[in-house]
Amino acid sequence: MSTANTRTYWVPGSGARQCAGAPHGAPGWRRVASVVLAALLLGACSDPEPLRWYTDEQVQIGEGVFQAECAVCHGAQAQGSDDWRQRDEAGHMPPPPLDGTAHAWHHPLHELRMVIHDGWNNMPAFGERLDEAEIDAVIAWFQSQWSDAIHEAWLEYDEHGQAGHGPADGSDD
Repeated sequence: MSTANTRTYWVPGSGARQCAGAPHGAPGWRRVASVVLAALLLGACSDPEPLRWYTDEQVQIGEGVFQAECAVCHGAQAQGSDDWRQRDEAGHMPPPPLDGTAHAWHHPLHELRMVIHDGWNNMPAFGERLDEAEIDAVIAWFQSQWSDAIHEAWLEYDEHGQAGHGPADGSDD
């Protein structure tokens, strides 16, 4: 065995042992372990992904409920009406986008639940048709369409129970 590519290791109970290994100067296990440990520590210091309150299962269920109950007005991708900012002849606002591009993220979770359950503006009440779990699943699905930045902004509203505008402040949009 050539000594150029061997290293001597101490193995407890068996004395010194020579093993073929990487050439001298190549990264050893300690150097590799140090790099892995540094990467893990740096990864722990990075910003974690925003926590979402819902599960993947809720999102899957919510998609089906949304398509069956909500898409006819809010669109298959929760994109809302093209003219959602303009009142109709009766003075009602058309269905807004729920995909994070409009104002739905200005409403805390309890308010989103209330609007779906009780209805509001020109939206019918779904409290007789959907149970609480289905309402939460619908919200989970459309919130899953939101970017992390929109979701983080919504978390602030939700944490403080603030409403941007709508049923809680008496406005109609």
